[in-house]
Amino acid sequence: MPEAPVIAFSHLGIHVRDAAAMEDFYSRVLGFTVTDRGELGGAQLVFLSRDPREHHQIVQVAGRPERLPYNVVNQISFRVAGLPELRQVYALLRGEAVRDLVAVTHGNAWSVYFLDPDGNRLEIYTDTPWYVPQPLREAIDFAMSNAEIAAHTEALCRALPGFRPHQEWRHEIAAKMRR
Repeated sequence: MPEAPVIAFSHLGIHVRDAAAMEDFYSRVLGFTVTDRGELGGAQLVFLSRDPREHHQIVQVAGRPERLPYNVVNQISFRVAGLPELRQVYALLRGEAVRDLVAVTHGNAWSVYFLDPDGNRLEIYTDTPWYVPQPLREAIDFAMSNAEIAAHTEALCRALPGFRPHQEWRHEIAAKMRR
């Protein structure tokens, strides 16, 4: 059987209920730029990106039914450069009064979770220098300094079985991916 070529994740599309609110939130709050818009098969599409090399990273497609048994999107995740930027996002989101806003550590990442206007769970995160087996989720308090959050997370990670530097884990997983 032939091997698959290198595949890189590029973008995702989501069906939306309130297209105007979703476009506003993703552009005004999360900083995406509308790169295109149009109609296809009777549905309105809005293309959004934060990277000029990518025509779109997200496409929002109008027409999501109001009443679904549950949201099929578990989460959409975005990475920021570091803990200061994550703190900045958290402060911005508090000003937006988004639903279900929570800050956590996974040991290998610090994350802020919240719901967008359509109820999709979003995660903004940054990696830590440590690896611990997942899942792990513990609240963090942004009243603490960045140094205190880092020290607390490192102590938590070091106390868990399977702890190692994230770079070591990356080398191990890269070797597995090479088969």
